Amino acid sequence: MIFLREHILQLDAGITEAWKYRMPFYCYRDKMFCYLWVHKKYKQPYVGFVDGHMLEHPDLLEEKRARMKILLLDPTRDVPVAKVSKLLRAALKARQRLDS
Repeated sequence: MIFLREHILQLDAGITEAWKYRMPFYCYRDKMFCYLWVHKKYKQPYVGFVDGHMLEHPDLLEEKRARMKILLLDPTRDVPVAKVSKLLRAALKARQRLDS
């Protein structure tokens, strides 16, 4: 989780960290962008994408969320940096499109 925090913050100078809904959120220009949490059912950490409905990737789970999608991460394995980076960049572009 510490690695993910640092990785998200270094993506863009416009990304800031905030505590919302009792969890760490990351905002782009003061708009919610993504967050980190642990899935209650699967007991795995995940990256949640606020505008996940705009992202298409086979590893993203929508569950019963209308707007958000999550990427579960296996805590016994290394973080799939390339996959996480690709999704974070796509989510950042989606956020930028919504802001323009």
